[in-house]
Amino acid sequence: MSIFIDQATRLLVQGITGRDGSFHAKQMMAYGTKVAAGVTPGKGGQRFEDAVPVFNTVAEAVHQTQANTAVIYVPAAVAASAIFEAADSGIELIVCITEGIPVLDMTRALPYVHERGARLIGPNCPGLISPSKSKVGIIPGNICKPGKIGVVSRSGTLTYEIIHQLSTNGFGQSTCVGIGGDPLIGTNFIHCLAAFEADPETAAVVMIGEIGGTDEQQAAEFVKGEMKKPVVGFIAGQTAPPGRRMGHAGAIISGSSGTAAEKMAALQKAGISVMKRPADVVPLLQERIKAH
Repeated sequence: MSIFIDQATRLLVQGITGRDGSFHAKQMMAYGTKVAAGVTPGKGGQRFEDAVPVFNTVAEAVHQTQANTAVIYVPAAVAASAIFEAADSGIELIVCITEGIPVLDMTRALPYVHERGARLIGPNCPGLISPSKSKVGIIPGNICKPGKIGVVSRSGTLTYEIIHQLSTNGFGQSTCVGIGGDPLIGTNFIHCLAAFEADPETAAVVMIGEIGGTDEQQAAEFVKGEMKKPVVGFIAGQTAPPGRRMGHAGAIISGSSGTAAEKMAALQKAGISVMKRPADVVPLLQERIKAH
């Protein structure tokens, strides 16, 4: 099994004729993802790569193709509108890759999505992949292998490094989820950890956090109280100076709660093995799985 996406995923690409949307739509199709439709207002009636019908609206695309998942590659100024449109059309899973969306827009989008019973992953995230089943977003398929390790991460490129370490050492993945590093996101660590704990084909989880906020501390409490599967963690930004934003909009240390040291201590207190560097993931996993 996997979490959130699998072979039954029927994907709709919002912004499929744009630069990023078209590039990644081709990548997802090549990986084997069922790309059922594309949406670009004003381009309805066209076909993308002579294979995927393009529609003017998400509602029309869902009605015609029964798409159940949407991925968003549109500019930040209109990304919230794209999220609203997908939620309104009955899409169950919305993955927003777009970065730079104003926080005020997300304060309106998150409750809107929740009220309609949909799940939002992102924004400002690389999406997710269930190796050999489906890929929604920009995680490179060639570094992933099917297996039993779940990966959830706030970081983008660091996720790829961890996945590469796992794959090259014989640890395939059930699903890899990039949840995004903005201050307001639709799916957090706890949502993913709970899904991995419930997935019979996930044996262990790698959690990649970063400085800023308290999400990792809350996740550590969840692991301590609710999870039986072994969890290995990493915190990015261990050398970051306090008060300076590092990369992600949410990666800023305020007081002591957002520091790498505080987060690493919280993980260790919850029984999570903590990596000092990405290369530590394999020996720590081997140790935890053997002990488990």
